[in-house]
Amino acid sequence: MLKHFGTSVRITIVSVILFGLIYPFAMTGAAQVLFPSQANGSLVSDGGRVVGSRIIGELWTKPGDFQGRPSAAGKNGYDPTSTGGTNYGPTSKKLMDATKATLIALRRANPDATVPVPIDLITSSASGIDPDISPDAAYFQVPRVAKARGLSIADVDALVRRSIQGRTFGVLGEPRVNVLELNLALDAMTSR
Repeated sequence: MLKHFGTSVRITIVSVILFGLIYPFAMTGAAQVLFPSQANGSLVSDGGRVVGSRIIGELWTKPGDFQGRPSAAGKNGYDPTSTGGTNYGPTSKKLMDATKATLIALRRANPDATVPVPIDLITSSASGIDPDISPDAAYFQVPRVAKARGLSIADVDALVRRSIQGRTFGVLGEPRVNVLELNLALDAMTSR
């Protein structure tokens, strides 16, 4: 019995050192060498200061900014430490009421939009901090953003078109627009 106990203790110690120390340090080192931007949070800088992350959505409230998907992450939304969806079922009264309120607010904030409200501007994502919107969601907001920034609809529309990212590897996911990068490009365009 004592022989087996000693063997199990040695295996435990070796396993902890190998899989609890060596492996994590090796993977962290490899990530820093092979994918330094991603390993450090995909941070976005503007003028030398960090303004956000490519992979974490933010709350945009100004009329002159493109807005992302609604968020159910945390108490007030957009909390990267408390990600997740609403967990409401499709027949939940709370979900239906929140969806209707979001739809009314979007129509009120975008009175010049001539297309139906895209679904991704009404529903939150599973993570609650999705940084991207569909091209349709960006185009829906063009009249409001152009008006608030004093730009032509054609110029803002062209900026959205240039900001569309295709499917990953040409087949995975859907075309998308990163809201942070689009708003930064818009800021650069209006500061000229």
